[in-house]
Amino acid sequence: MTHVRDLAAFVHASRYEQLSEAAAEQLRIRVLDTLGVAIAAQGAAPMRAIRSLLADLGGSADATFIGGGRGPIDRVAFYNGALSRYLDYMDSYLAAGETNHPSDNLGAVLAAAESVDASGADLLAALAVCYQVQTRLSDVAPVRARGFDHTVQGAYAAAAGVSRALGLDREQTQNAISISGTANNALRVTRTGDLSHWKGLAYPNMAKEATFAALLAQRGLTGPAEVFEGNKGLQETITGSFEIDWSREDLEKVRETIVKKHNSEIHSQTALDAALEVRLQDGFLVRAIERVELRTFDVAHSIIGGGEEGDKRSIRTKEEADHSLPWLLAVALLDGQVEPEQYHHERIVADDVQGLMRRVHITPDADYSSRFPQEMVADLTVTLADGTVLTAFETAYEGFHTDPLDWAGAMRKYRGLALPVVGSEMTEEIADIVHELERHPVRRLTDVLSRAGSTH
Repeated sequence: MTHVRDLAAFVHASRYEQLSEAAAEQLRIRVLDTLGVAIAAQGAAPMRAIRSLLADLGGSADATFIGGGRGPIDRVAFYNGALSRYLDYMDSYLAAGETNHPSDNLGAVLAAAESVDASGADLLAALAVCYQVQTRLSDVAPVRARGFDHTVQGAYAAAAGVSRALGLDREQTQNAISISGTANNALRVTRTGDLSHWKGLAYPNMAKEATFAALLAQRGLTGPAEVFEGNKGLQETITGSFEIDWSREDLEKVRETIVKKHNSEIHSQTALDAALEVRLQDGFLVRAIERVELRTFDVAHSIIGGGEEGDKRSIRTKEEADHSLPWLLAVALLDGQVEPEQYHHERIVADDVQGLMRRVHITPDADYSSRFPQEMVADLTVTLADGTVLTAFETAYEGFHTDPLDWAGAMRKYRGLALPVVGSEMTEEIADIVHELERHPVRRLTDVLSRAGSTH
């Protein structure tokens, strides 16, 4: 037995009925949240460019593009995944040495499930597999510190979930995971320094390739049986040794993932809550801000605060802005929110936010760092010109794993994203299907999504 054979057995045996009701509800919430974000991203220039390219390429009509049209399942996986990733408003999982976004897998498993006319229950089981595999590998085999991207663990998760959605047997599933894991080991430079469009496309691209790997395996193509433990395999070359007993795993890890409250990088969520709390305090006057000081955990400082992954004060694009804690704090203090409209180019480069950003100072704190990922501590101090000092302290937020989002909370965010794009009737129709997704065929959902293009 090899590690990938054990993993394939876990994937093949997975069933919707294994999910607790709490896990099933959180999966439905993740589907709703992800679709809302995807619907809202359709008008973005990079998304329009990708959709135009895919239209030119043509191909078989096996699955549905959100907003209309059909295409091969690997290309549909790429586009729909890109839509759900573009706004950077999706869910997250926090491991000690890795952060990832398991909802990145929905585009691929949805396309695969539709192509075989799967049930909603099978779609949810496949998505639960993605969540379990990606989060557990992130727990025991982080890659960020070694210079690799979190799409590395995703290569195994996406291939596993797509294999489950397609109904592959154990041997085919093993080969799909082996091919995908061997072929997709991406560099962390995607998320360091000046950020490009690839920040939001790296995972969709990997999910596309994982989908293609599953299609190859379905036709009998094989992959390295010792992709994990073998000579020059994952453990020897990237992660070091680790163990997961897949026979003891369940499908409950979705309950430990978190949903974003603000449209920004995940480690900023509590800091932005603190900024909005300061805005409400007596004496606050944004034009009088002299200095903003944030003490927080080292992961936030390293990734978005100007630490090891590069300066975060040269901000000109959407990709740079949503990964800059100085910019995010500045715009939150000025505007009282961080939503998609904050990322219009004119707002990103406006003098007020660019100026205030220069007065933001971020320091990692050893004690706060030791409390991550169980908490995301944000200790904010805002000093005004007259000497007034305003403070706020946050450790979690609504949507964090200690304060999970319920369906009503998920609907508030979803409506805010979908309703301006597709109108009230379709917004509610999609939500109604997702709320009882296990009772519907996948094609009922994708039929509606085919009509979920912008009405403007």
